Amino acid sequence: MAQQQQRPISNRPISFINRNGLFLLLLALLVLLGVYLPLSESPLFIFQNRTSSSSPPSPSFVVSDWRDYSLAQAAKFVAKNGTVIVCSVSYPFLPFLNNWLISISRQKHQEKVLVIAEDYALLYKVNEKWPGHAVLIPPALDPKAAHHYGSQGFYNLTSRRPQHLLDILELGYNVMYNDVDMVWLQDPFKYLQGGHDVYFMDDMTAIKPLNHSHGLPPSWNGVTYVCSCMIFLRCTSGAKLLLKKWVEEIRAQPWSNTEAKKPHDQPAFNRALRKTTHQVDVYLLPQSAFPSGGLYFKNKKWVNETKGKHVIVHNNYIVGYNQKLKRFQDFGLWLVDDFSHESPLGKLELVHEQNTEEKKQKKRGRKQTENGGQNQNIL
Repeated sequence: MAQQQQRPISNRPISFINRNGLFLLLLALLVLLGVYLPLSESPLFIFQNRTSSSSPPSPSFVVSDWRDYSLAQAAKFVAKNGTVIVCSVSYPFLPFLNNWLISISRQKHQEKVLVIAEDYALLYKVNEKWPGHAVLIPPALDPKAAHHYGSQGFYNLTSRRPQHLLDILELGYNVMYNDVDMVWLQDPFKYLQGGHDVYFMDDMTAIKPLNHSHGLPPSWNGVTYVCSCMIFLRCTSGAKLLLKKWVEEIRAQPWSNTEAKKPHDQPAFNRALRKTTHQVDVYLLPQSAFPSGGLYFKNKKWVNETKGKHVIVHNNYIVGYNQKLKRFQDFGLWLVDDFSHESPLGKLELVHEQNTEEKKQKKRGRKQTENGGQNQNIL
């Protein structure tokens, strides 16, 4: 009898715990969701448990985490002291992006960098390796091959630039823009002092005196040659006015394959500068610190005379992916082979899409020559 009476007594606590324990567990989950779910809107909360695995992200990971990642979220995540460093790049130029990032990391400014991906391939790759530092602003462009200077693909990419920069200013941040065929040798921010609206570099190869004027350079036949590839803009009404005018100038001259000189964003930028001369406070950066590629890579005497003053080197005045790569290698500025560990993206496989495309075009050109056609020049 005693054993029969003990059996229901021993069972009661177990059933009580099951019912009430389940209730308490559900209640705890609801409380946790109520507290932490709102925090999931924060980019930091989203990214903190992600790894930089070399394996490709799953489709659900890609779509849910990056396709809807907004410019506002991205800028908020990377901004430091109210400033964002921006580049706009497509997947074939991933090695150049990595090279640029290594040089920025050496100056301790990499956490400010926001990569505006022009295609989903680059968006996913950067955010896989470096979560939160890439955003795509639709529409996405074709990622299959590097866009050659003068092509419609090149124009489509560069013509979007001023609107991207304006959008970031409208969010309340200062913004520095760089092309990724640049290398930082020193910290450029010490040259961005004062309250000017916009800072830029000259694109001319003529040597200026070290104490040259920092105003808008004089025009040649009504045309100024300011480089749109390195710009720093403060979040001011003057800077916004300049960008709005730049957007207008680009829209007024759309790309056309029939034009003798195909347009791109830089002439439009120069026209915008001239048309806002008395409304925008501009500052021309020192030539010795921010030389064009036509000066730095082609005038050894000047380089020696200004040694130690160079801050950002631009690999322009040369056309073609492989040509830019070789020039960087020849001058000891191609960093990814030996210093990939200094990049936030780590070591990446070189992208060969552009080489394959160039080989195909050259092959087609040779066939045309053999058939009496005109050979095609590849930029």
